Amino acid sequence: MTVPKPAGLGRTRLAARCRTITEDPAFGAVVFTVILFNAALLGAETYSGLVTAYEPALRAAERCCLAVFALEMLVRMGAHADRPKAFFRDPWNLFDLAVVLSAFVPLIRENTTVLRLLRLARVLRTARFLPQLRVLLIAVGRSLPGTLSFLFVGALVLYVYAMVGWVCFAGPDPAHYGSIGRAALTLFLLTTLDGLGDAVHAGLEISRLSLFYYASFVLLASFVLVNVLIGVVLNSLDEARELEAEANRAEEARRRGAAAVADPDELHARIAAARRTLDDLEAALASTPASPPAARPLETSGARG
Repeated sequence: MTVPKPAGLGRTRLAARCRTITEDPAFGAVVFTVILFNAALLGAETYSGLVTAYEPALRAAERCCLAVFALEMLVRMGAHADRPKAFFRDPWNLFDLAVVLSAFVPLIRENTTVLRLLRLARVLRTARFLPQLRVLLIAVGRSLPGTLSFLFVGALVLYVYAMVGWVCFAGPDPAHYGSIGRAALTLFLLTTLDGLGDAVHAGLEISRLSLFYYASFVLLASFVLVNVLIGVVLNSLDEARELEAEANRAEEARRRGAAAVADPDELHARIAAARRTLDDLEAALASTPASPPAARPLETSGARG
């Protein structure tokens, strides 16, 4: 009895083979090395003398890197042949695909500046192979909403203190507080505590109340707000670690499920053998004549009584 193979068996086998390649540590090591080599090529191209002397070799090396990246993307897409939608649901896959395909777009390929920027973006692909870096990038992305709120509050504090500084110090110190823009720039530089001593001494020559002005600004802007920003980033870092752990658990569960399922050909062979066994049992049961039911022994317990 021949068991017909499903139509998607070819895609399943292709995905299994490509997945074996992508999950091999050697595959990731090779791609990671090529990414670093591509970064080194970008740095080498900043030396005009080196480019003039070795331009053909540099161009050939760039084409080799691009060929490796294109082959890598084909293998990764092949690993999702049985579930294509899963490939496009992964943001890293979309980023890698956009970076690699950009080198083949005519308008981008002819623009040297844009092409170099996109080649530089390939360096960010190292995050795929460095879990800690990937966690940090995810944390930065998740901290953006909180960071925007922090920037709004910080800009509000800076504006208020800049207006107070313009009112109090515009006449005596026009170089630093002559306008709202200069005052804001001066206070923004003071948030790094750079030149704080000189600013305090200059303010004390104008008024002793300037000490309260600078002290309150430094405490609020350099300590309170910065600690709030650190708290936002740390909270986002914890969330990114949880997301990475969940992704790792899901990937491990998928691998275990894939390992539990045997090779498709072997699995179909087992199903065919089980069906043949069932057919033989049914044939044996059909050829066996039905026997009369056995007589039940009489119950003599009542008679003994």
